[in-house]
Amino acid sequence: MKLPTSSFPSWLITWMQIHEVALWGAADLCNFSTPEDSSGQRFPFALSLAIPMNPKIMGSIQQGPNHEYGDEYVRVNNQINELSKKLEIEIKDQGFRAQALAASDRTDTVNIKGDFPQKTAATRSGLGWIGRHCQLITRKYGSWIRLGTVFTDMALTCGRPVERSFCGSCTRCIDECPAGALKGKSWHPGLPREEILDVKACDLWKKEHYFKYHKGHVCGICSAVCPYGLKVLKKQDR
Repeated sequence: MKLPTSSFPSWLITWMQIHEVALWGAADLCNFSTPEDSSGQRFPFALSLAIPMNPKIMGSIQQGPNHEYGDEYVRVNNQINELSKKLEIEIKDQGFRAQALAASDRTDTVNIKGDFPQKTAATRSGLGWIGRHCQLITRKYGSWIRLGTVFTDMALTCGRPVERSFCGSCTRCIDECPAGALKGKSWHPGLPREEILDVKACDLWKKEHYFKYHKGHVCGICSAVCPYGLKVLKKQDR
């Protein structure tokens, strides 16, 4: 459950409004290994931003990705990187330490992951839960989002972490995954990614079948068929 925005400093609320960030929250990461700044200090908090994808584009890739989706993926990632860097600068101007985490940045190419799981900051912020497709699902946008994270030492009133899945018995993403990479496990905090997703099988399928779309870094079928996302599309079509 995300805290009301009145729990945050007024300048931060204003910043989010000016930059049209509709879904965001703060996470307590004191018990997690976060990146270090140049002085070797770690960050105890993070602001998590969820930026929505175009619903019509997302709805169009239920049978597989297309060039519009590849372009949208890049556009939103660029938007996140720009916003996160601006927020990092703003927090520093307020007198605190801050460090933005790049969107979809694979620093470990062997295990196919980055320096810190952005979804951890998002679930700890109360923005949503991890679905059986290993993506964050929010009530407002489903999993049709990309995530941004800015670490900080600025004390924040953090959201209540989401600690259970709300996917129920739905297995739509598993049934539609062309790589057979989804294992069917229902998420809970601390469950290793490998218990939900065979990330190497997913990555190999994308590179072998969808290389022409952003060099095989995108697929999106599992997210496109998620009922929580499809609700967004239905609302838009009304």
